[in-house]
Amino acid sequence: MSIESAAPTTEPGGATVAARPTGRPPLSEGKRAERRLGLLLCAPAAIIIVAVTAYPILYAVWLSLQRYDLRFPADQVFVGLANYGTVLTSGYWWSAFGVTMLITVVSVVVEFVLGLALALLMHRTLVARGLVRTVILIPYGIVTVVAAFSWQYAWTPDKGYLAALLPDGSAPLTNFGSALAIIIVAEIWKTTPFMALLLLAGLALVPDDLLKAAQVDGAGPWQRLTRIILPMMKPAILVALLFRTLDAFRVFDNIYILTQGSNGTGSVSMLGYDNLFKAFNLGIGSAISVLIFICVGLIALAFIKLFGASAPGSEPTGRR
Repeated sequence: MSIESAAPTTEPGGATVAARPTGRPPLSEGKRAERRLGLLLCAPAAIIIVAVTAYPILYAVWLSLQRYDLRFPADQVFVGLANYGTVLTSGYWWSAFGVTMLITVVSVVVEFVLGLALALLMHRTLVARGLVRTVILIPYGIVTVVAAFSWQYAWTPDKGYLAALLPDGSAPLTNFGSALAIIIVAEIWKTTPFMALLLLAGLALVPDDLLKAAQVDGAGPWQRLTRIILPMMKPAILVALLFRTLDAFRVFDNIYILTQGSNGTGSVSMLGYDNLFKAFNLGIGSAISVLIFICVGLIALAFIKLFGASAPGSEPTGRR
């Protein structure tokens, strides 16, 4: 790491003043050794991760450039970006993309609000704190497919306990609006505890002395929340929102169990599944998978750009 240098300056009296270094100070030999050791320790895991993930990704990209239908394997032809053009000009893709964005935005926003409330509750609970945290985390401990089947049964006409609250003959999972609402509620119920768990860790970053001092100065609960707690929780908020947004955008299991993507409730992951495993169209299905990968990467980049200054280790090193 280099240091920027400036030429010596001469004062009016003729004395020469040594220039101050304008860059970062050089790393000591000990720091360099620690950095090399860290890279060496991380290298095996990084190599394995790249080896395991790089091949499937590259193979999916290669398949997306082919016209490849498993029903007619001899007709495989390189078509370049034609599959992407077919997907991006298809109404099925944009309909599934709109449904996916709606599920993602609504579920993540509601989960953040509820998760923050639950995190504050768990953080401030003085009696039976362990029991409260265990009860709140129960939904997250249930396998997603099992939870989805329970929601499906609950809304099944003439059988489900929630369907019994509706007029006779009502089948909410066969209607676009009500089915989408049930999918979103199932997502919120299942993953709000995960959001609360991450935000609870962020609350540990907020000093109690600072909150007490603000309270003495006359700051109300809302002011303490918006002016102190949330700004100091930004690293945890980044992790919670990023993880949940990426997970929600790839929603598949709840939709697959509850509606099978019927009545316009399919997500982009469902669309990719239908093309790959039902239509056996590896070219179009791989193009959809690559587009999902690109969307996920853009979402991650947007979050890092938005909260980048709050990410741990992202603050610039001060000059000495």
